[in-house]
Amino acid sequence: MEKESSNTEFSEPAPVAAIATPANFFLLGLFILMAYIRLRPKPAVTLPRQQAPIVFKTFTPRTLRPYDGTKNQSVYLAIRGNVFDVTPGKTFYGPRGPYANFAGRDASRGLACGSFDEEMLTKDLDGPLDSLDDLDEEQKESLKEWEEKFEGKYLKVGRLVPQTSAEAKYAGDEGIDGDK
Repeated sequence: MEKESSNTEFSEPAPVAAIATPANFFLLGLFILMAYIRLRPKPAVTLPRQQAPIVFKTFTPRTLRPYDGTKNQSVYLAIRGNVFDVTPGKTFYGPRGPYANFAGRDASRGLACGSFDEEMLTKDLDGPLDSLDDLDEEQKESLKEWEEKFEGKYLKVGRLVPQTSAEAKYAGDEGIDGDK
């Protein structure tokens, strides 16, 4: 009888471990999640919209004036005859900024003197540019430091010339950003 019982032991299949266990469901779910993450479609990469190229222009005080940030995105100011696009610093030079009165103007005297007063700006837009001859050495040094800061930080977009100069004819009446 012992032989028979040993035969029956081998003739019955051994119990199979259950496949449907909570651990297996968890692992299957984890596998599906990882496969989805790996194979899901990626959103298309979009590049930022580029601004129109800025052409180096000749400005007069009158043609520079519209670039004060009120009716346009661009904010320009001039220092010693060089016009800079200070639009990246619009919070400082644009409307309601601490340097807003310099926007669209020649800021040379105000920066040299460390003054934001309106009297530091040229009133007569058709007259000659401020020669800055009456500045003392300390003010000239301050203006030079400001100009170096602007040259390192902002794009130079043009040259400021007096309305009465021969170069002023190149300034034209193009309006803001070349719009007629």
